[in-house]
Amino acid sequence: MNGFSALVLAGSRGPDDPVAASEGLAAKALVTVGGVPMLVRVVRALRAAGAIRVAVAASDPQVVALARELGCSLVPAASGPSESAARGFAELGAPMLLTTADHALLQPQWIDDFRRAVAPGADVSVLLARRDVVEAAVPHTRRTWLRFADGQWSGCNLFHFATPRAAEAFALWQSVERDRKRPWRIVWRLGPWLLLRYAVGRLPLRQAMAQLGRRAGLAVEAVASPHGLAAVDVDKPEDLALARQIVDGPPAA
Repeated sequence: MNGFSALVLAGSRGPDDPVAASEGLAAKALVTVGGVPMLVRVVRALRAAGAIRVAVAASDPQVVALARELGCSLVPAASGPSESAARGFAELGAPMLLTTADHALLQPQWIDDFRRAVAPGADVSVLLARRDVVEAAVPHTRRTWLRFADGQWSGCNLFHFATPRAAEAFALWQSVERDRKRPWRIVWRLGPWLLLRYAVGRLPLRQAMAQLGRRAGLAVEAVASPHGLAAVDVDKPEDLALARQIVDGPPAA
């Protein structure tokens, strides 16, 4: 596969971020897993997977300095991830892979498998993992599940924007972003018939994604990840403990 550009969202929530606060740091991207800042882990994985240009959306001065040390381009972080992503896409163009600085377990193989699975005609591809796949890898993880006819799904913080038309996705993302903890409100945008099918458990994920895309004039697809750990990011201190245990192994008895 050809090289690609990648954007890492590394905006800071300041003192409101529970992970950064638990570690006494200014930003979550600086928190270490396996003795390495999460931002460094993510950038290394992207480059190992073939990223020829990596940009970081950040505002915290320490994160900005670290991104520069890593040789990354800088994109000023906005108030929300969708706007930051739009700024990065304007800078990098298509195709662009998007991920987040708290994707501490990110592996080059996951990126390779995702890029290979992207459909040729898709403008936007979103990686998700089914609940059974996630729980086989991490049985006790707590996630927000999207419930569809073909299973319950969790996002994997990996997105592929393949064409210039994908710029239209960011307004849609802003609306989804506001409701990401309330899946029924996301599905409401599909219209009453598909909402009814969702309510009775008859709506497949892929049909829902395709219809969301059509609302924005885009070909949007869901890609199923075979890697359950791809759904593990670090949103809470307990997520950080899990990531560290996976990387370092269980504590000695």
